[in-house]
Amino acid sequence: MIAPSAYKFHLKNENRKPILVKQVSRVSNYLLPVFKMKMITLIVAVIILVAQSKTAFGDVFTAIADMEGLVAAEFELVKHLDTYIQEEEKRMKQLKGILEEYESMYEEASADVSKYLANPLNAYLLVKRLTSDWKKVEGVMSKNAASAFVKNITQHRSLLRFPDDEDLKGAAVALMRLQDTYKLDTHALAEGKLLGAKKYSRHLTAGDCWELGRQSYNNDDHYHTVLWMGEALNKFEEESNKTVAREDILDYLAFSTYKQGNLKEALQLTNELLKFGPYHQRALGNKRHYEKLLRQQGVIEPSGETGDADNMEMNQPFDTAKLKLTKPLGTTEEWDAYEQLCRGEKLMDPEIEAPLRCRYVTNNVPYFFIQPIKMEEALMNPRIVIYHDVISDEEIDTLKKLAQPRFQRATVQKKETGEREFSKYRIAKSSWLKKDDHEYVSNIRRRVGAITGLNMATSEDLQVCNYGIGGHYEPHYDYARLSDVEAGGATVFPKLNLSLWPQKGSAVFWYNLYPNGEGNEMTQHAGCPVLTGSKWVSNYWIHERAQEFRRPCGLKFDFEM
Repeated sequence: MIAPSAYKFHLKNENRKPILVKQVSRVSNYLLPVFKMKMITLIVAVIILVAQSKTAFGDVFTAIADMEGLVAAEFELVKHLDTYIQEEEKRMKQLKGILEEYESMYEEASADVSKYLANPLNAYLLVKRLTSDWKKVEGVMSKNAASAFVKNITQHRSLLRFPDDEDLKGAAVALMRLQDTYKLDTHALAEGKLLGAKKYSRHLTAGDCWELGRQSYNNDDHYHTVLWMGEALNKFEEESNKTVAREDILDYLAFSTYKQGNLKEALQLTNELLKFGPYHQRALGNKRHYEKLLRQQGVIEPSGETGDADNMEMNQPFDTAKLKLTKPLGTTEEWDAYEQLCRGEKLMDPEIEAPLRCRYVTNNVPYFFIQPIKMEEALMNPRIVIYHDVISDEEIDTLKKLAQPRFQRATVQKKETGEREFSKYRIAKSSWLKKDDHEYVSNIRRRVGAITGLNMATSEDLQVCNYGIGGHYEPHYDYARLSDVEAGGATVFPKLNLSLWPQKGSAVFWYNLYPNGEGNEMTQHAGCPVLTGSKWVSNYWIHERAQEFRRPCGLKFDFEM
């Protein structure tokens, strides 16, 4: 058998236990500060649409903001390719003219060779055409623009920071994540249909589907390999201009079908492959292996080398729904709850929702007497509230412009070695803004203090994050975000059965630590993958120090703010 080749205000004590304030919004057009507190960590998150920023190779897919620059990069490619084609067309036109001249001379000479060569001028011109003139022809033939074109493209790839193979892999994995989280049908997705999207994208070709399958295969993900190679095979049958070879599709599809435990179907696919490539060595070897296993299972007769196996043909069209498929990683009850909340399938208990209210509050802050804060209760225990209209569009735009040039990919610390590595469970880039970077940063800092009642003197710098393709943050206890997306991207609390779908300019606030510093595990939360749109998050980390009189520790656990 052979395989085919936001604004986040985070308070920390000496043990770095935080109280979170989380801020949430929708993607391009909305900005929503969500405050969340864990011990004394305040988090606010913001999500908005931004422009291009500098990035390192191999991580373009981790921030939508960086990917926007790829559109301009692609246009540069188009311009260079157009120039190359024009130059080649001029060269071909010149060569065609020379060809016509040679053909005319040949017709004249071949009519009567002796008479033609009797003229010394004709004899001279014949020699000239086959010597100096032909050297000029060779010069025109060798003078193609390919080398210059490749050189220009190489230079532009460096200057414009083109994506590389790692980006392709990351983008493919992100699509698989979206497909699983939102239960997207493979065929519908290949047709460019996304749930909640206002506009469908272009449909995928058989070659596009094959590449998604190949990326899944290289990631040892045979589940998605079968889904996408199966879709590639069906699209192949429909295409008039083939974008991938049938044998290449069947090669991956047959083996991954076998790896998923569908032995009989794997043999059928292998037989189909051998129809078009009867000397395919890998397929021949796999066929013998599959037949041996099927004989041991009593599925085919033990007599003969092939027997009934040669008659096991593939059904058309290929239907993955008839296969037994297992996802790469087993799911837990908590993970299932997370995905259900992301899809909006789990609803809050009416008895819990009934007492929740909306009202204006001032927090005894004089400024808010003039313009009270719009507060919406999202949950009473633990207490989670949403503040509406607390950040302006102008502030959002400024934060984007300040943050983009400083973006770096999100990293986490390895427990074993303490070294930093790129996070696989948080697909985003981030940067840090000081209060002195702009008056708006300072204003937001003071505003967060006024809304939360916390002392911002011990807060760290403002962190701003932008999420990439399928950007998400898996369930955790210490995080906040602000988003404005067309579809997906909710903030969910798996243990509370709560999904937050905030709007632009709003902020969510909660404590994720008890007043005595104990962590409240019920505040575990996650950022759902963004299906369409671009999500931005900002975080403030505020140390617990200096909060002793703002949020004192009582004699018992206290859920109240």
